Amino acid sequence: MTVTLSGPLADRSSWSTAQCSIGKAMEAVGSRTAMILLREAFYGTTRFDDFAARTGVTDAVAAARLKQLVEVGVFDKRPYREPGQRTRHEYVLTRMGRDLFPVVFALMQWGNAHLQDAGGPLALVDRATGEPVTVAARTASGEEIAVDDIAVHVNLEWLAQSRDNAGPGAEGAHPR
Repeated sequence: MTVTLSGPLADRSSWSTAQCSIGKAMEAVGSRTAMILLREAFYGTTRFDDFAARTGVTDAVAAARLKQLVEVGVFDKRPYREPGQRTRHEYVLTRMGRDLFPVVFALMQWGNAHLQDAGGPLALVDRATGEPVTVAARTASGEEIAVDDIAVHVNLEWLAQSRDNAGPGAEGAHPR
């Protein structure tokens, strides 16, 4: 089961993965701690102490990773102050962060299927109907599609923009 690389991508030896979106995404959010922090944010956690307690990492690790996730744009850091207390910050998912929902729960779905007995401890369900919810590859029109039916093409809009941004005479903008 594989996707089909087409056009100039078919010859895998002729291109590099230097601009790979998967690689860039992993640099931004690819650690275990980042995924667990995201899980907690999707469960409603916003305050630092709760993140640290619920993830089981040290305060230093939680602080460092939350800082990185704020810098990359996954979380916004917002001040709040309870009466009689100093100002503190909460961490709220941005649109970029909310867009990671299918990624985080695809990992949960995979873990439930392959690493847990009896389907795992938690299941996603539709709040109104109780029907199970799954993460799957879909076309833009919403039709579920098998991996074998997916082709990977060069994004010509990205290619043109990256060449424009590279300046006159720049080479190597091709995703090779």
